[in-house]
Amino acid sequence: MASSGTRLRQAWSDSWPALALALAIVLAWELGARAAGNPNFPPLSRVFLALANNGPEIAMEIGHTLRRAAIAFSLAVLSMVPLGILIGRVRWLGDYAEPLIDLLRPLPPPAVVPVVMLFAGTGDGAKVFVMAYAAAFPILIHAIDGVRGLHPMVGTVSRACRLTRAERMWLVDLPAALPVMATGIRLAVAATLLVSVIAEMLLSTDGIGIYILRSQEHFRIADGFAGILALAAVGWFVNAAVQWLDRRLLAWHYATTGAASEAA
Repeated sequence: MASSGTRLRQAWSDSWPALALALAIVLAWELGARAAGNPNFPPLSRVFLALANNGPEIAMEIGHTLRRAAIAFSLAVLSMVPLGILIGRVRWLGDYAEPLIDLLRPLPPPAVVPVVMLFAGTGDGAKVFVMAYAAAFPILIHAIDGVRGLHPMVGTVSRACRLTRAERMWLVDLPAALPVMATGIRLAVAATLLVSVIAEMLLSTDGIGIYILRSQEHFRIADGFAGILALAAVGWFVNAAVQWLDRRLLAWHYATTGAASEAA
């Protein structure tokens, strides 16, 4: 019981600054909006009322967005992780591929929408492609860097064990570079959610992006803010879930780095 109480006090000590900041923002929004009296700046209480009234519709639209984002993110991970390991391990392939990666990486995902529309139309395939494009480069770059950053002894041990190139990439490179890849995967999650809203505004007939856009076009400002708040909450939850999964899957890495930092 004592240890549980200690943990609760520690959690409160760590979280109260963030809670105080959130409360200050809520009060500033509510009081500032009421003082301004601007119909384009509704009080937060009115936004929460719109969220309660439109909750089922917003939930359905977010469901469409998350479905596409999950498909796009899965495609990016399944394709970019092996490709990144291959480019990082095979030097001549990297010499050919990296100039193309450097050319495409700065290109904003919305800029590829017109090209995607020529080949894929405006259906789910086009939206998924744009989202996967946004998620691909953080994963690919971190996979390449993760493999190239491995200690040379890893390669020596692999050759001593007479592993084939495929076995080395699957059994050695992937687990050893996974902590670096995890950073790219977390960045890709955020990029996928961000671009999913943009892609829906440009291409979609459903999803939270088009819901926010339609609310703006019909001057339902509180409804639009309600969609934004719901999307922010979902983004926070997804990020927390990814961090939790990262801590569980890479517990061995964090235990090692934690021990090393304590020793230092």
